[in-house]
Amino acid sequence: MPTESILTVNHLTINPIKQVENKLVNDVSFHLPKAKITCIVGESGSGKSLTALSIVKLLSSQLESLGEIIFNQKKLHELNDKQLRSIRGSEIAMIFQDPMTSLNPVFTVGYQVSEALLAHHKLTKNEARKLTEKAFTDVGIPADRYDNYPDELSGGQRQRVMIAMAMINKPKLLIADEPTTALDVTVQKQVLDLINNLQKKHQMTVLFITHDFGVVEDIADQVLVMYRGKIVEQGVAKSIIKNPKHPYTKALLKCIPSIHSKKTLQPIDYLKLEREMAKL
Repeated sequence: MPTESILTVNHLTINPIKQVENKLVNDVSFHLPKAKITCIVGESGSGKSLTALSIVKLLSSQLESLGEIIFNQKKLHELNDKQLRSIRGSEIAMIFQDPMTSLNPVFTVGYQVSEALLAHHKLTKNEARKLTEKAFTDVGIPADRYDNYPDELSGGQRQRVMIAMAMINKPKLLIADEPTTALDVTVQKQVLDLINNLQKKHQMTVLFITHDFGVVEDIADQVLVMYRGKIVEQGVAKSIIKNPKHPYTKALLKCIPSIHSKKTLQPIDYLKLEREMAKL
């Protein structure tokens, strides 16, 4: 494993149990450089989220995962549930797509973030509350929101709560699964800037899942392009955006709207794409 990498995935394959031929993720390999933002980009169904969930073994029980996942020299694929629980939420944290389905509506947001602290540290409830209030202010939420319930916050505030929960234990790796999808454009930009700033402040490694090359252009150092369960192109984000090699990457880039250009957006012609890929 390269010394500068914090996570290496080797030959990851995911398929429904007893359906070996139906590969949802097919022989995927990549590594994440330390203290960098890597984006996995692709359409819905390309295998992005399954790849991310497999890292911390959060896949459905109806799916099986094969391959090697090494985090900080630990072979995650060999760890049992108890060993993984000590890593989830502390060394590796995750932000999910829809905060309303991740937050429990019957508990205050402060209590739920404090729980993430108490699960990994020996603290009093008062100490956990003070650290949670500090985490709230760090992500732009007033500390007095601690006693609010999820439905008392806006969508953007709920997502900031999820970021605070993910960051509370200062993880080495943050996995963000399309955290801006359910937000309007203005709030999306605020959340992206927040994650970008926190990454730089804490020198954290981020794996960011998105279907939008505009997000990749905004925050990514590295990019992995996924199509039908496979990585078809990977490398430095700026280089791939400027000079894409794979037909699918080129097709995705043509779907990005721009306020600086009057170009017509081009939907992906899948028949043409498959013909071009067959020539590779």
